[in-house]
This record gives sequence, C-alpha cells and structure tokens, in this order.
Amino acid sequence: MAESAQPHATRFDVIVIGAGPAGSTTAATLAKEGRSVLVLERRAFPRFHIGESMLPPTMLILKEMGALERVMARGYPVKLGAEFTGGRQGRFGRIPFAGQGPGRQHATFQTERADYDKVLCDFAGDCGATVLHEAVVGDLVIEDGRVVGVQYEHEGGTHTAYASYVVDAAGRSSKAAQTFGLRRSGDRRRMVAVFRHFGDLDESRNPGTEGDIQIGEHLDGWVWAIPIGKDRISVGACMPREVLQRAEDREALYTDHVSRVGRIQERLAGTRPLIDVTVETDYMYYADEVAGPGWFMVGDSGCFFDPIFSAGVFLAMVTGRRAARTIGTLLDDPALETGLQQEYSRFYKTGYDMYARLIYAYYEAGYSLRGLLKNAGFDISGDELGDNKWVARLVSGDFWNPRNVLVQYLRGQERFDTFAEFEPLWGCPFYEDLNIAEEAEELVS
Repeated sequence: MAESAQPHATRFDVIVIGAGPAGSTTAATLAKEGRSVLVLERRAFPRFHIGESMLPPTMLILKEMGALERVMARGYPVKLGAEFTGGRQGRFGRIPFAGQGPGRQHATFQTERADYDKVLCDFAGDCGATVLHEAVVGDLVIEDGRVVGVQYEHEGGTHTAYASYVVDAAGRSSKAAQTFGLRRSGDRRRMVAVFRHFGDLDESRNPGTEGDIQIGEHLDGWVWAIPIGKDRISVGACMPREVLQRAEDREALYTDHVSRVGRIQERLAGTRPLIDVTVETDYMYYADEVAGPGWFMVGDSGCFFDPIFSAGVFLAMVTGRRAARTIGTLLDDPALETGLQQEYSRFYKTGYDMYARLIYAYYEAGYSLRGLLKNAGFDISGDELGDNKWVARLVSGDFWNPRNVLVQYLRGQERFDTFAEFEPLWGCPFYEDLNIAEEAEELVS
C-alpha cells in the first residue's frame, strides 16, 4: 500500500493514533466521506496481536464500511456459535448464533489478528487515509485546553500535525489516558492469559461443531480454543494473576490447565505447537471520560475487560464507527460538540458496561455460564444453552437493548457497577427497528 505523496503534511481533518480495528474503522469511515485523515501506527504491519474471535455484528459493520467482501476473501474459518464446556467430565452446552431469531446475523468468523488488522489497515489506506507505520506519537498538542494535534517521530524526523479532532485508538498505550490521567484499574479479580498457537489442526477430531469457539471452565479459570486458520488453532488459559505468580513453570501450568478440559484436549489431538507459551497481563482497566475538547477515545484506549465472550474487536469497531460518524457531524457543525460527545460517551460506556457485567457475573458463578444463567433465573436444563433467544443475543453483542431480560438482570446488579454513575444510551445500533417491531408484536399478542 502506497503512503501519501505528502506523508508529513501538517493539517488534517482528523488524526488517528493506532491502526488496529478501532483506528482503521474510524479512519476508513471518515476517509470514505472525503475527510483528510492521518493514521499514525507505531509498529509495522503485519504484527502479532492476541484476540482472534469475532461476534456476529462485526459482519454488519464490515458490510456498512464496504470491507466485508475483502475480509471474507481471506478464507477465515466460519463461526456459527460458541461451546461452553466443563472439565474432564465433559458436560457442555452450545449457543448457536441462529438462536437469536430471524432477521439477525447468524454467522461470523475467526481470524489471526496479524492478518485481519493488516487487511483493515490497508482498506483504510485505500479509502484515502494517509497511513504511517513505525510512527511513534509523543505528546498531544494542547492549546487553550483543547487537543489540536500531535507530535510524532517517523523515519528519523520529528513532526507536528494538526487536526480538528484527534482519535486515540492506541489501546493500552492510550495518549489521552496518559495525558489526562484517566485510566483506572479494575479492582475486581485481575486475570492473565497464558496461550500458544498450534498447527496441524484436524477439525474431524473436534467433538463439537467445526469453527466454533470453545470456552472451557475449571476451578482455577477458563480455557479458550479458537481455530484461526484451516489447520491452526489458538488455545489460551485465563487465570487469576496470583495463580500464575505461584507457578514455578509457566509451560507446565499452561499444560495442566488445558488438560483439565477434555473436549478441548480432543480437539488438539495430533497438533503441534507453533509458538512458545506466551503471557498477556493487565486485563482490566477503564476510563470514565472517553471524549473531550478535540479528542475521542475508541476501543481498548478507554476500556478493556478480559477476552471472555470475544467482544473486544466488536466493541473496538462499533465505537470506532460511532466516533467517526460523530466527528463527521461535528466537522460540519462544531457547535454541537458538547452534546454529541456526551452522547458518544454514553454509547461507549453502555456497551462496555454491559460487557463488564457479563464477565463479572460469569466469574462470580465460578467460571460457569450455566451458573450465571441459573443465578439469573433461567432454565438451564436443556443441552442447548442458546435455546433462549435472550442468551444467544447477549453473547452475540446485544449490549444496547434494554428489552433483553438478561440485560435487565445484569443492569440490576449494583455490585457489578464499574463506571461512575452515568445514563445509559439504549438503542441497538444494528437491530433497533427489529426490536421495536418484535416488542409491538408481543404487546399485541
């Protein structure tokens, strides 16, 4: 992908820090509207990044962006549901995405993030954004309390670029969080992940459904198994930080945890490790402010709440898309900034808050989805956990729908509060018309 003929121009409509899914989605959306966009990414792509499993509405975002055909041409494994399985005794339940009901997206995909992120970044460039790799952002440029640009280093030179808005999509390295002291650590159970990738995967050995993510529970944490290619799979063990700290041998600890989930062990038969055991830490943080004069945070820059239930990339892209649309409006009418930024913040926090509540409830139930649903008053006697549409919808990303009875239950649990008190912004960004019609039909009947 060719970079701009004037890569170090000093004035843009928008500067985006970070070219992951949140940043690339923001940049592509604005560039397709004819806005001038500079994307500053500190690493060269492709680059490794943990996180490989998508939720169904991700497909709808890609379709709206015009990127779906390009993404699906990569041949990623198709994902039709999620399996939640116990330990060696092997009790399991499957949530098929079709359980959401008609009119909703029933399929998504698994991917290796190094490839997926590059596809999205290249797409943003092809839409007209100027993308600079190995560009290290230093300070935000602030004038009269407003962010008006950034300083950065690229190809041995130091540069300053100005814009009407700066979008922070830098994840854990968030410049806005650092500059304004916004980041808060989650004070609940701090989890870490130990993972590796395996090759020579043969899905005929999978005791479940080909393409599904498997989530395995045991006393000390949970295990994921995600096919990321035709013959490759990612397997990780999530555990409280103190469990890892007590371990003398991380590889032995990893092997022990994975061995506790029989159905995942079956799926791994005949595979071989492709990478060393790797550790990811710092799994929970958040910010109560995600937008301010001249700036927005999107995706992981503002919040990260553990990889369980696979919502990370989905939330990154949906907040990036929302921020881009908000900025597009503000570029035409700057007088709307305060109100629209407040609306964006409510949208952002509503989505992440609901995701956090789902995670907290899962952990409180002892890493058990069945236990979570039992606590919420659901019938869990069937083999198919997704028989109830509300369950299938929530694990598919139904975070902005107050009609969902599981959302209602989780919102009512004050012990799961994370953010400072805020007013949720309800209204599903994908299925609101369908939800309204469904509610009206139920009232009539």
